[in-house]
Amino acid sequence: MILIKKDFKIATVLPYKENYSHNKASAASLWVSEFYKNSKYKKKNFIYGNTKYKNYLTKNYKNILLKSINSKLKSSTNEYCDKLIEEFKIKKYDLIEIHNRPLILKRIANKIKSNYIFYFHNDPISMKGSISTDERLWILNNVEKIIFVSEYVRNRFFINLDEKLRAKTEVVYPSVNKVKLKKKYKYITFVGKLNSSKGYDIFKKSIVKILDEFSDWKAFSIGDEDRRSIYIKHQNHNELGFISHAKVLNLLNKSEIAVTPSRWEEPFGRTALEATSRGCATIISQKGGLPETSDHTHKLKKINSNELYKSIKKIILNKPYRKSLQLKSSKNIKHLIKNNTITIDRIRLECMPISNFNIIKNKLKILNIYNQGQKLDHRLFNISIGKKFSNGFIRNGHDVLEISDRDFIKSNRSFSWNSTKQTFQKHLIETFKNYNPDILFFGHTKNLEDNTFDEFKIINKNLIISQWNEDPIMSGLDYSKKNIINIKRYLNYCDHTFITTNESILKTVDKKKNNIHFFFIPVDKNIECFDVFKLRPQKDLFYAMSHGVNRAVLKEGVEDDRINFLNKLVKKISDINYDFYGFSNKQPIWGNNFFKSLTNSKMALNLSRGKPTKHYSSNRIASVMGNGLLTFIDEKVKMSDFFNKNEIIFYNNINDLAEKIRFYSKKDELRKKIASNGKKKYFKLFNEQRVSKYILDVSLGNNAKLL
Repeated sequence: MILIKKDFKIATVLPYKENYSHNKASAASLWVSEFYKNSKYKKKNFIYGNTKYKNYLTKNYKNILLKSINSKLKSSTNEYCDKLIEEFKIKKYDLIEIHNRPLILKRIANKIKSNYIFYFHNDPISMKGSISTDERLWILNNVEKIIFVSEYVRNRFFINLDEKLRAKTEVVYPSVNKVKLKKKYKYITFVGKLNSSKGYDIFKKSIVKILDEFSDWKAFSIGDEDRRSIYIKHQNHNELGFISHAKVLNLLNKSEIAVTPSRWEEPFGRTALEATSRGCATIISQKGGLPETSDHTHKLKKINSNELYKSIKKIILNKPYRKSLQLKSSKNIKHLIKNNTITIDRIRLECMPISNFNIIKNKLKILNIYNQGQKLDHRLFNISIGKKFSNGFIRNGHDVLEISDRDFIKSNRSFSWNSTKQTFQKHLIETFKNYNPDILFFGHTKNLEDNTFDEFKIINKNLIISQWNEDPIMSGLDYSKKNIINIKRYLNYCDHTFITTNESILKTVDKKKNNIHFFFIPVDKNIECFDVFKLRPQKDLFYAMSHGVNRAVLKEGVEDDRINFLNKLVKKISDINYDFYGFSNKQPIWGNNFFKSLTNSKMALNLSRGKPTKHYSSNRIASVMGNGLLTFIDEKVKMSDFFNKNEIIFYNNINDLAEKIRFYSKKDELRKKIASNGKKKYFKLFNEQRVSKYILDVSLGNNAKLL
């Protein structure tokens, strides 16, 4: 499960000089204030901006005062950012939301480590800091989520970008509250900048003709324009200039018809949304995000004055059509503040850093990369730790997607090894985009490239990466030297590394923030499924070794300390009916043959390569103890930290071992009891669910212990 801070603090940053006041609020300010009022996090959400007006939309607003506001030598935007950076260093916000200014995001994110959400209210291709693909990729790489005000704006962002990166983005529309319809008057209302981009010149020509033809109707224009060139002169037309948002809504409540004939690609079209929600028969052009505002509008086929004139006239004369538009649009509002606030709060929660407070998510998506042994015809299924981890994750309620790196590479082998490996990297990245896991978990692979990890982090900045390694780490063993190199290969990319040797032994690997942890070979109820202590085995003692699990046969001329130990042991237990594999020219056994031989022996020797080392055992210990064989192990391995003498048999030297083998071979009832106790204890402490939960808890930063 993911744990998260209960009362996290949010900073919301408006564009420099954004008017956050009742007098002259702009679209981004209205967005922020309306969602703030309905958010469950408003007590810990503070809004930052710079405006000359004092009548702020909400009480939590903090106005940043600037000295360089009229200076030609200093950048006001840079001063604005620098003051925000100083503020954020002190306040230490958990989440910083930045609206509509990519350059502000870049300046602050390079200085303040936090979690970021970026909001695009306008076309990204037209904004400094997001014009190029590299700039937009930088944004994707440095924020937890990008929110767009329309699908049109999102589509613009992804021009020349991989569509699968959309997983890190969402569309949350500007929204309104549902209101009770009021009495309508014969008003036709235009709201917006009074310029040709907004189609005001088109409105001028058409509305004059309409008002001449229908003298009982009136028209209103709301808005301003610094470089004004379009004026409407008619006795039934009133130009109101820039008025408060509340007054705009009040006029729309009274209006029969609203007009938004924009020529330019509207990022969304807030006026059209507000007009339709208040029962106006609304005429829109089909530019940009305007069609996304409502499903019940009158859409202009062409953007010209004649088309607009005919459309207004049709709505005036056809009263049933007009009433139908009004009722359907007001009853079927697509974007409600209440619903979309829930969406924004959910996104905020998902973007939060993991910590030890309040549970927010019980289901994780885990990408598990390990060798499934398909190329070996699955003869290793019973000793596959990766398979047991997957079973444990799933049984703990999580979702797992498995990739077998070696099998993929073998199946896609080409003449060039580099080409094959790059094909695998592409497969990994595309799979990652589609699945977008919370945790990347992998073991015993050299097939992941550094840039692949970088790509993963671009797609999911909060990704947790953990690796595991089951091979021995001990002094004097050449194999361990190679294994340590394998572990160190990915150490800097991993949040946590799990090994089967007690971490105190690992002196040759630099510890990174105590991120190296011991784990015990897990047992799995579906794999270790036999109770040998209930059977009648014909053999006394079982032992199986190999010269590497990927080899089906022994290597000629290869001997190690285990062979020398076994040669001495068999001379001391000549009266014992032993069944040893990988020894004395007897080939290793695998899969079902392994189980047949294992279950035909009363007892098992757990002997690992190298010197006995604290807590290290080959994964055969799960096979023998987990299937109910009485198990012998060197006391120097310190398994007494987990098991007692009534659950496993400890020996201190080869003579002690030989004596105890002979003793227990004749004590069937005692042997069965200890074997049964050992299996029971093993499944209690180190079953696949418990070990998997421990690994997830550690990976998520929780204070987890193996026991």
